[in-house]
Amino acid sequence: MTNRRDFLKKAGLATAATVGATTLSAPYVHAQSRSPIRWRLQTYAGPALAEHVIKPSIDAFNKAANGEMEIELYYADQLVPTGELFRAMQRGTIDAVQSDDDSINAPVDVSVFGGYFPFASRYSLDVPALFHHYGLREIWEEAYGEVEGVTWLGSGAWDPCNFVTRDPIRSLDDLEGKRVFTFPTAGRFLSRFGVVPVTLPWEDIEVAMQTRELDGIAWAGITEAYTVGWADVSNYYLTNNISGAWAGSYFANTERWNEVPEHLQTLFKLCMDSSHYYRQHWYWWGEAHYRTTGGKLELTSIPEEEWQRLEDEALAFWDEIAQESDRSARVVQILKNYRQTMQQAGPPYRYG
Repeated sequence: MTNRRDFLKKAGLATAATVGATTLSAPYVHAQSRSPIRWRLQTYAGPALAEHVIKPSIDAFNKAANGEMEIELYYADQLVPTGELFRAMQRGTIDAVQSDDDSINAPVDVSVFGGYFPFASRYSLDVPALFHHYGLREIWEEAYGEVEGVTWLGSGAWDPCNFVTRDPIRSLDDLEGKRVFTFPTAGRFLSRFGVVPVTLPWEDIEVAMQTRELDGIAWAGITEAYTVGWADVSNYYLTNNISGAWAGSYFANTERWNEVPEHLQTLFKLCMDSSHYYRQHWYWWGEAHYRTTGGKLELTSIPEEEWQRLEDEALAFWDEIAQESDRSARVVQILKNYRQTMQQAGPPYRYG
């Protein structure tokens, strides 16, 4: 078994299959190199969540690649702490990453928009619409084109961001002083309402809830709360969310990506798309299913007129982010234009 210490000692060398690695048993041998291309890809997700958000697509890639290429899949913090993933990929310690820009400390100005940028989306379909039809894809390509050694491959949507807590949240005042595991930019915003953002390794979250080191989690929707076990150590689920969908991306070390033949690059992107598609319906099913039949979490809500204060503050937060760079200002303007379009379109795009 390869542990993190062994891995770091052997950084840059091919590793054997480990727990959490997806491999082929009899790799095809290239006529030229006499060995398959091997990648190590680490996801932000722990094992239970990765079973849905990435592993099926990597299994499919390895099968369809017919032995020409193998991707070993590693889970959250298994080889490299999540916050160090970008630099590790840039150095070539690992070959590829699935995560949001914010969590891996990507050194680009648009990283604040990865993960849960407050109230940037209402539904999961908003994310691909923004990237493919409103210009965010071109902006991300521009931003990462300025960074040495890493290629941004594309983004997709995950689940909404709701609070899963030990004690009920029924008003904004109830957020005051709550120690909450969340994403960097989301935490930066929520701190305006008294939330104390906490950063911990993935595997420590459940225990931290049990020991009251954490009061809650604002890292996912209800599907993940049940899938990864957080519903077992929490009591309440706030139906109001600060974002309708997490925006996550795939990245690769540029040198390693360029070594991949064009037909395998195409195959990898198709498998990315298959993962994006699966998540669209899995989360859409799960968010309703677990609210109505989960049985472990009591649902609470903050009145819409009170929650509006949070949304209004988010728009002020957008304007502050827009001041940080010209590119950030362009993203914020796109988000404003999109928001206006959806409101003008009315139901089912926006209600109220």
